[in-house]
Amino acid sequence: MKPFLLFKDRDFDREEALPWQAGPLVQDLELDTLFKAMAAQDGFLLEVVRKVILASLEDEEAILYRQEVLQDCLSHPELVRELYALAVDTIESEKNNHWGLLMGYPDTVLRRSVEVLTMFVSRLRKLRTIAEKQAAGFKSVGFQSFFAMVRAELDADYFAEIQYHLRQLKLNDGVLMSAELQTGNKGGNYVLRKPLNTDRSWLRRLFIKGPPVLTYHLHPRDEQGARALSELQDRGVNLVANALAQSNDHILSFFTQLRTELAFYLGCQNLHERLARIGEPVCFPIASGVGRDRQSGEQLYDVCLAVNIGRPVIGNDLHAEGKNLVVITGANQGGKSTFLRAVGLAQLMMQAGMFVAATTFQADVAHGVFTHFKREEDTTMKSGKLDEELARMSEIVDRLGSGSLVLFNESFAATNEREGSEIARQVVGALTETGIKVYFVTHLFEFAHGLYERNLRNAMFLRAERREDGARTFKLSESAPLQTSFGQDLYSRIFEGTAHKEVSGISHDKAEAMTPRAAPAWEEYDHADTTTSRASPHLHR
Repeated sequence: MKPFLLFKDRDFDREEALPWQAGPLVQDLELDTLFKAMAAQDGFLLEVVRKVILASLEDEEAILYRQEVLQDCLSHPELVRELYALAVDTIESEKNNHWGLLMGYPDTVLRRSVEVLTMFVSRLRKLRTIAEKQAAGFKSVGFQSFFAMVRAELDADYFAEIQYHLRQLKLNDGVLMSAELQTGNKGGNYVLRKPLNTDRSWLRRLFIKGPPVLTYHLHPRDEQGARALSELQDRGVNLVANALAQSNDHILSFFTQLRTELAFYLGCQNLHERLARIGEPVCFPIASGVGRDRQSGEQLYDVCLAVNIGRPVIGNDLHAEGKNLVVITGANQGGKSTFLRAVGLAQLMMQAGMFVAATTFQADVAHGVFTHFKREEDTTMKSGKLDEELARMSEIVDRLGSGSLVLFNESFAATNEREGSEIARQVVGALTETGIKVYFVTHLFEFAHGLYERNLRNAMFLRAERREDGARTFKLSESAPLQTSFGQDLYSRIFEGTAHKEVSGISHDKAEAMTPRAAPAWEEYDHADTTTSRASPHLHR
């Protein structure tokens, strides 16, 4: 038996290695926040949701299969929790009986296996009852196949047969086995046999003559004889004990796989309920084939930010159909990095078969999602920031392919404006020409403006809005890059005193700005010395 709830035709492998870019994705997109929200302090759920989300699907049919199963889970949350609890209880009960299987004696293995199988049968009966009562309410192919399999495999004949064998394997009527004499009159080929027909009445057994038998009575004080007889019995039950232990392993494997696959959906339920309490919308995205350059969404927001502050955040719209390059510019703290994370999170959640944090979302399936975000200065002084950025870029390029998605955040800003812009231009040009989709948040005006002036068909330019009084709307609109660096904002920040009480890494003024009335998204002022343009040379290094 196989659950097949995450994949249509195969099990989910918890031991499969994560993709190379898993570490940077977790760090740059703040995925630990998402994982913890889904796990709800359950270590097993945390492990599973991490594996499933980072091991992205790359087939739209597989994504749709998982989405339909998840929709059923969201429609029947209590039943999914009941199935998960049944799987967990079965696994824990087997562990409590497992010690006897490790002692190595065939008779002990057999008796413990009978006990475990008896427990398994009671849990399988519960599963069968759930399938009979609840199957009609599920619409997904995954759950319909699962319940159909349960009803077909665990029918009345199955339970009747297994109960019969369990009664026989308790060996209440003794052990009947056959053996052969081999070289040197040594016994061999010991086989446990079915007991003689004991269904006849005592009267028939008394008067009907059976085949002649030879009987040997062991003296009660014959310890050596008792030990030899016990060894003979172990040889007879050995094959049966091993076969029964293997049967138990198969059933345990089924419940373990069921628990693993339901854990992901349970994590999705936890996240869905949390976002519902906050009042944030979600939707099931439409996944398109690789290379179609379709990416659009309404009210797309950073789900990790919403979870962190526990309040609704302002989303942004995205309409990038036919584009494989999106350049994002604008003032600091305007929502650029938050939007970039929202795009990456939506892509990963879609390719995990989940809902996404938006009212609508559609995107191509990506052959891998990669991030190239700025990093802190190397405290060991083994290399400069630009060297480190270029080394990371080289590692990413080695693993890219047509249809990949790369998210850049303030990349190549560790050098002067002209050199950083030239590096960025060459990297982006090479990537987009090979069918790789790029999102690039930057303060490099020469780079952004140079691309804008070329009127590239495949490019879109977004800018974080800033009002005349310096206030941020945290909305991004399709606009040309601006030459100004908003140096007044930096001056006010640094010299006019804006120190605020920090709480859990988020300042009080930032937390207030994250509400829908003001602004939900924020990002640190970064690389102030590289955000200038030709109009403000006094801020260059």
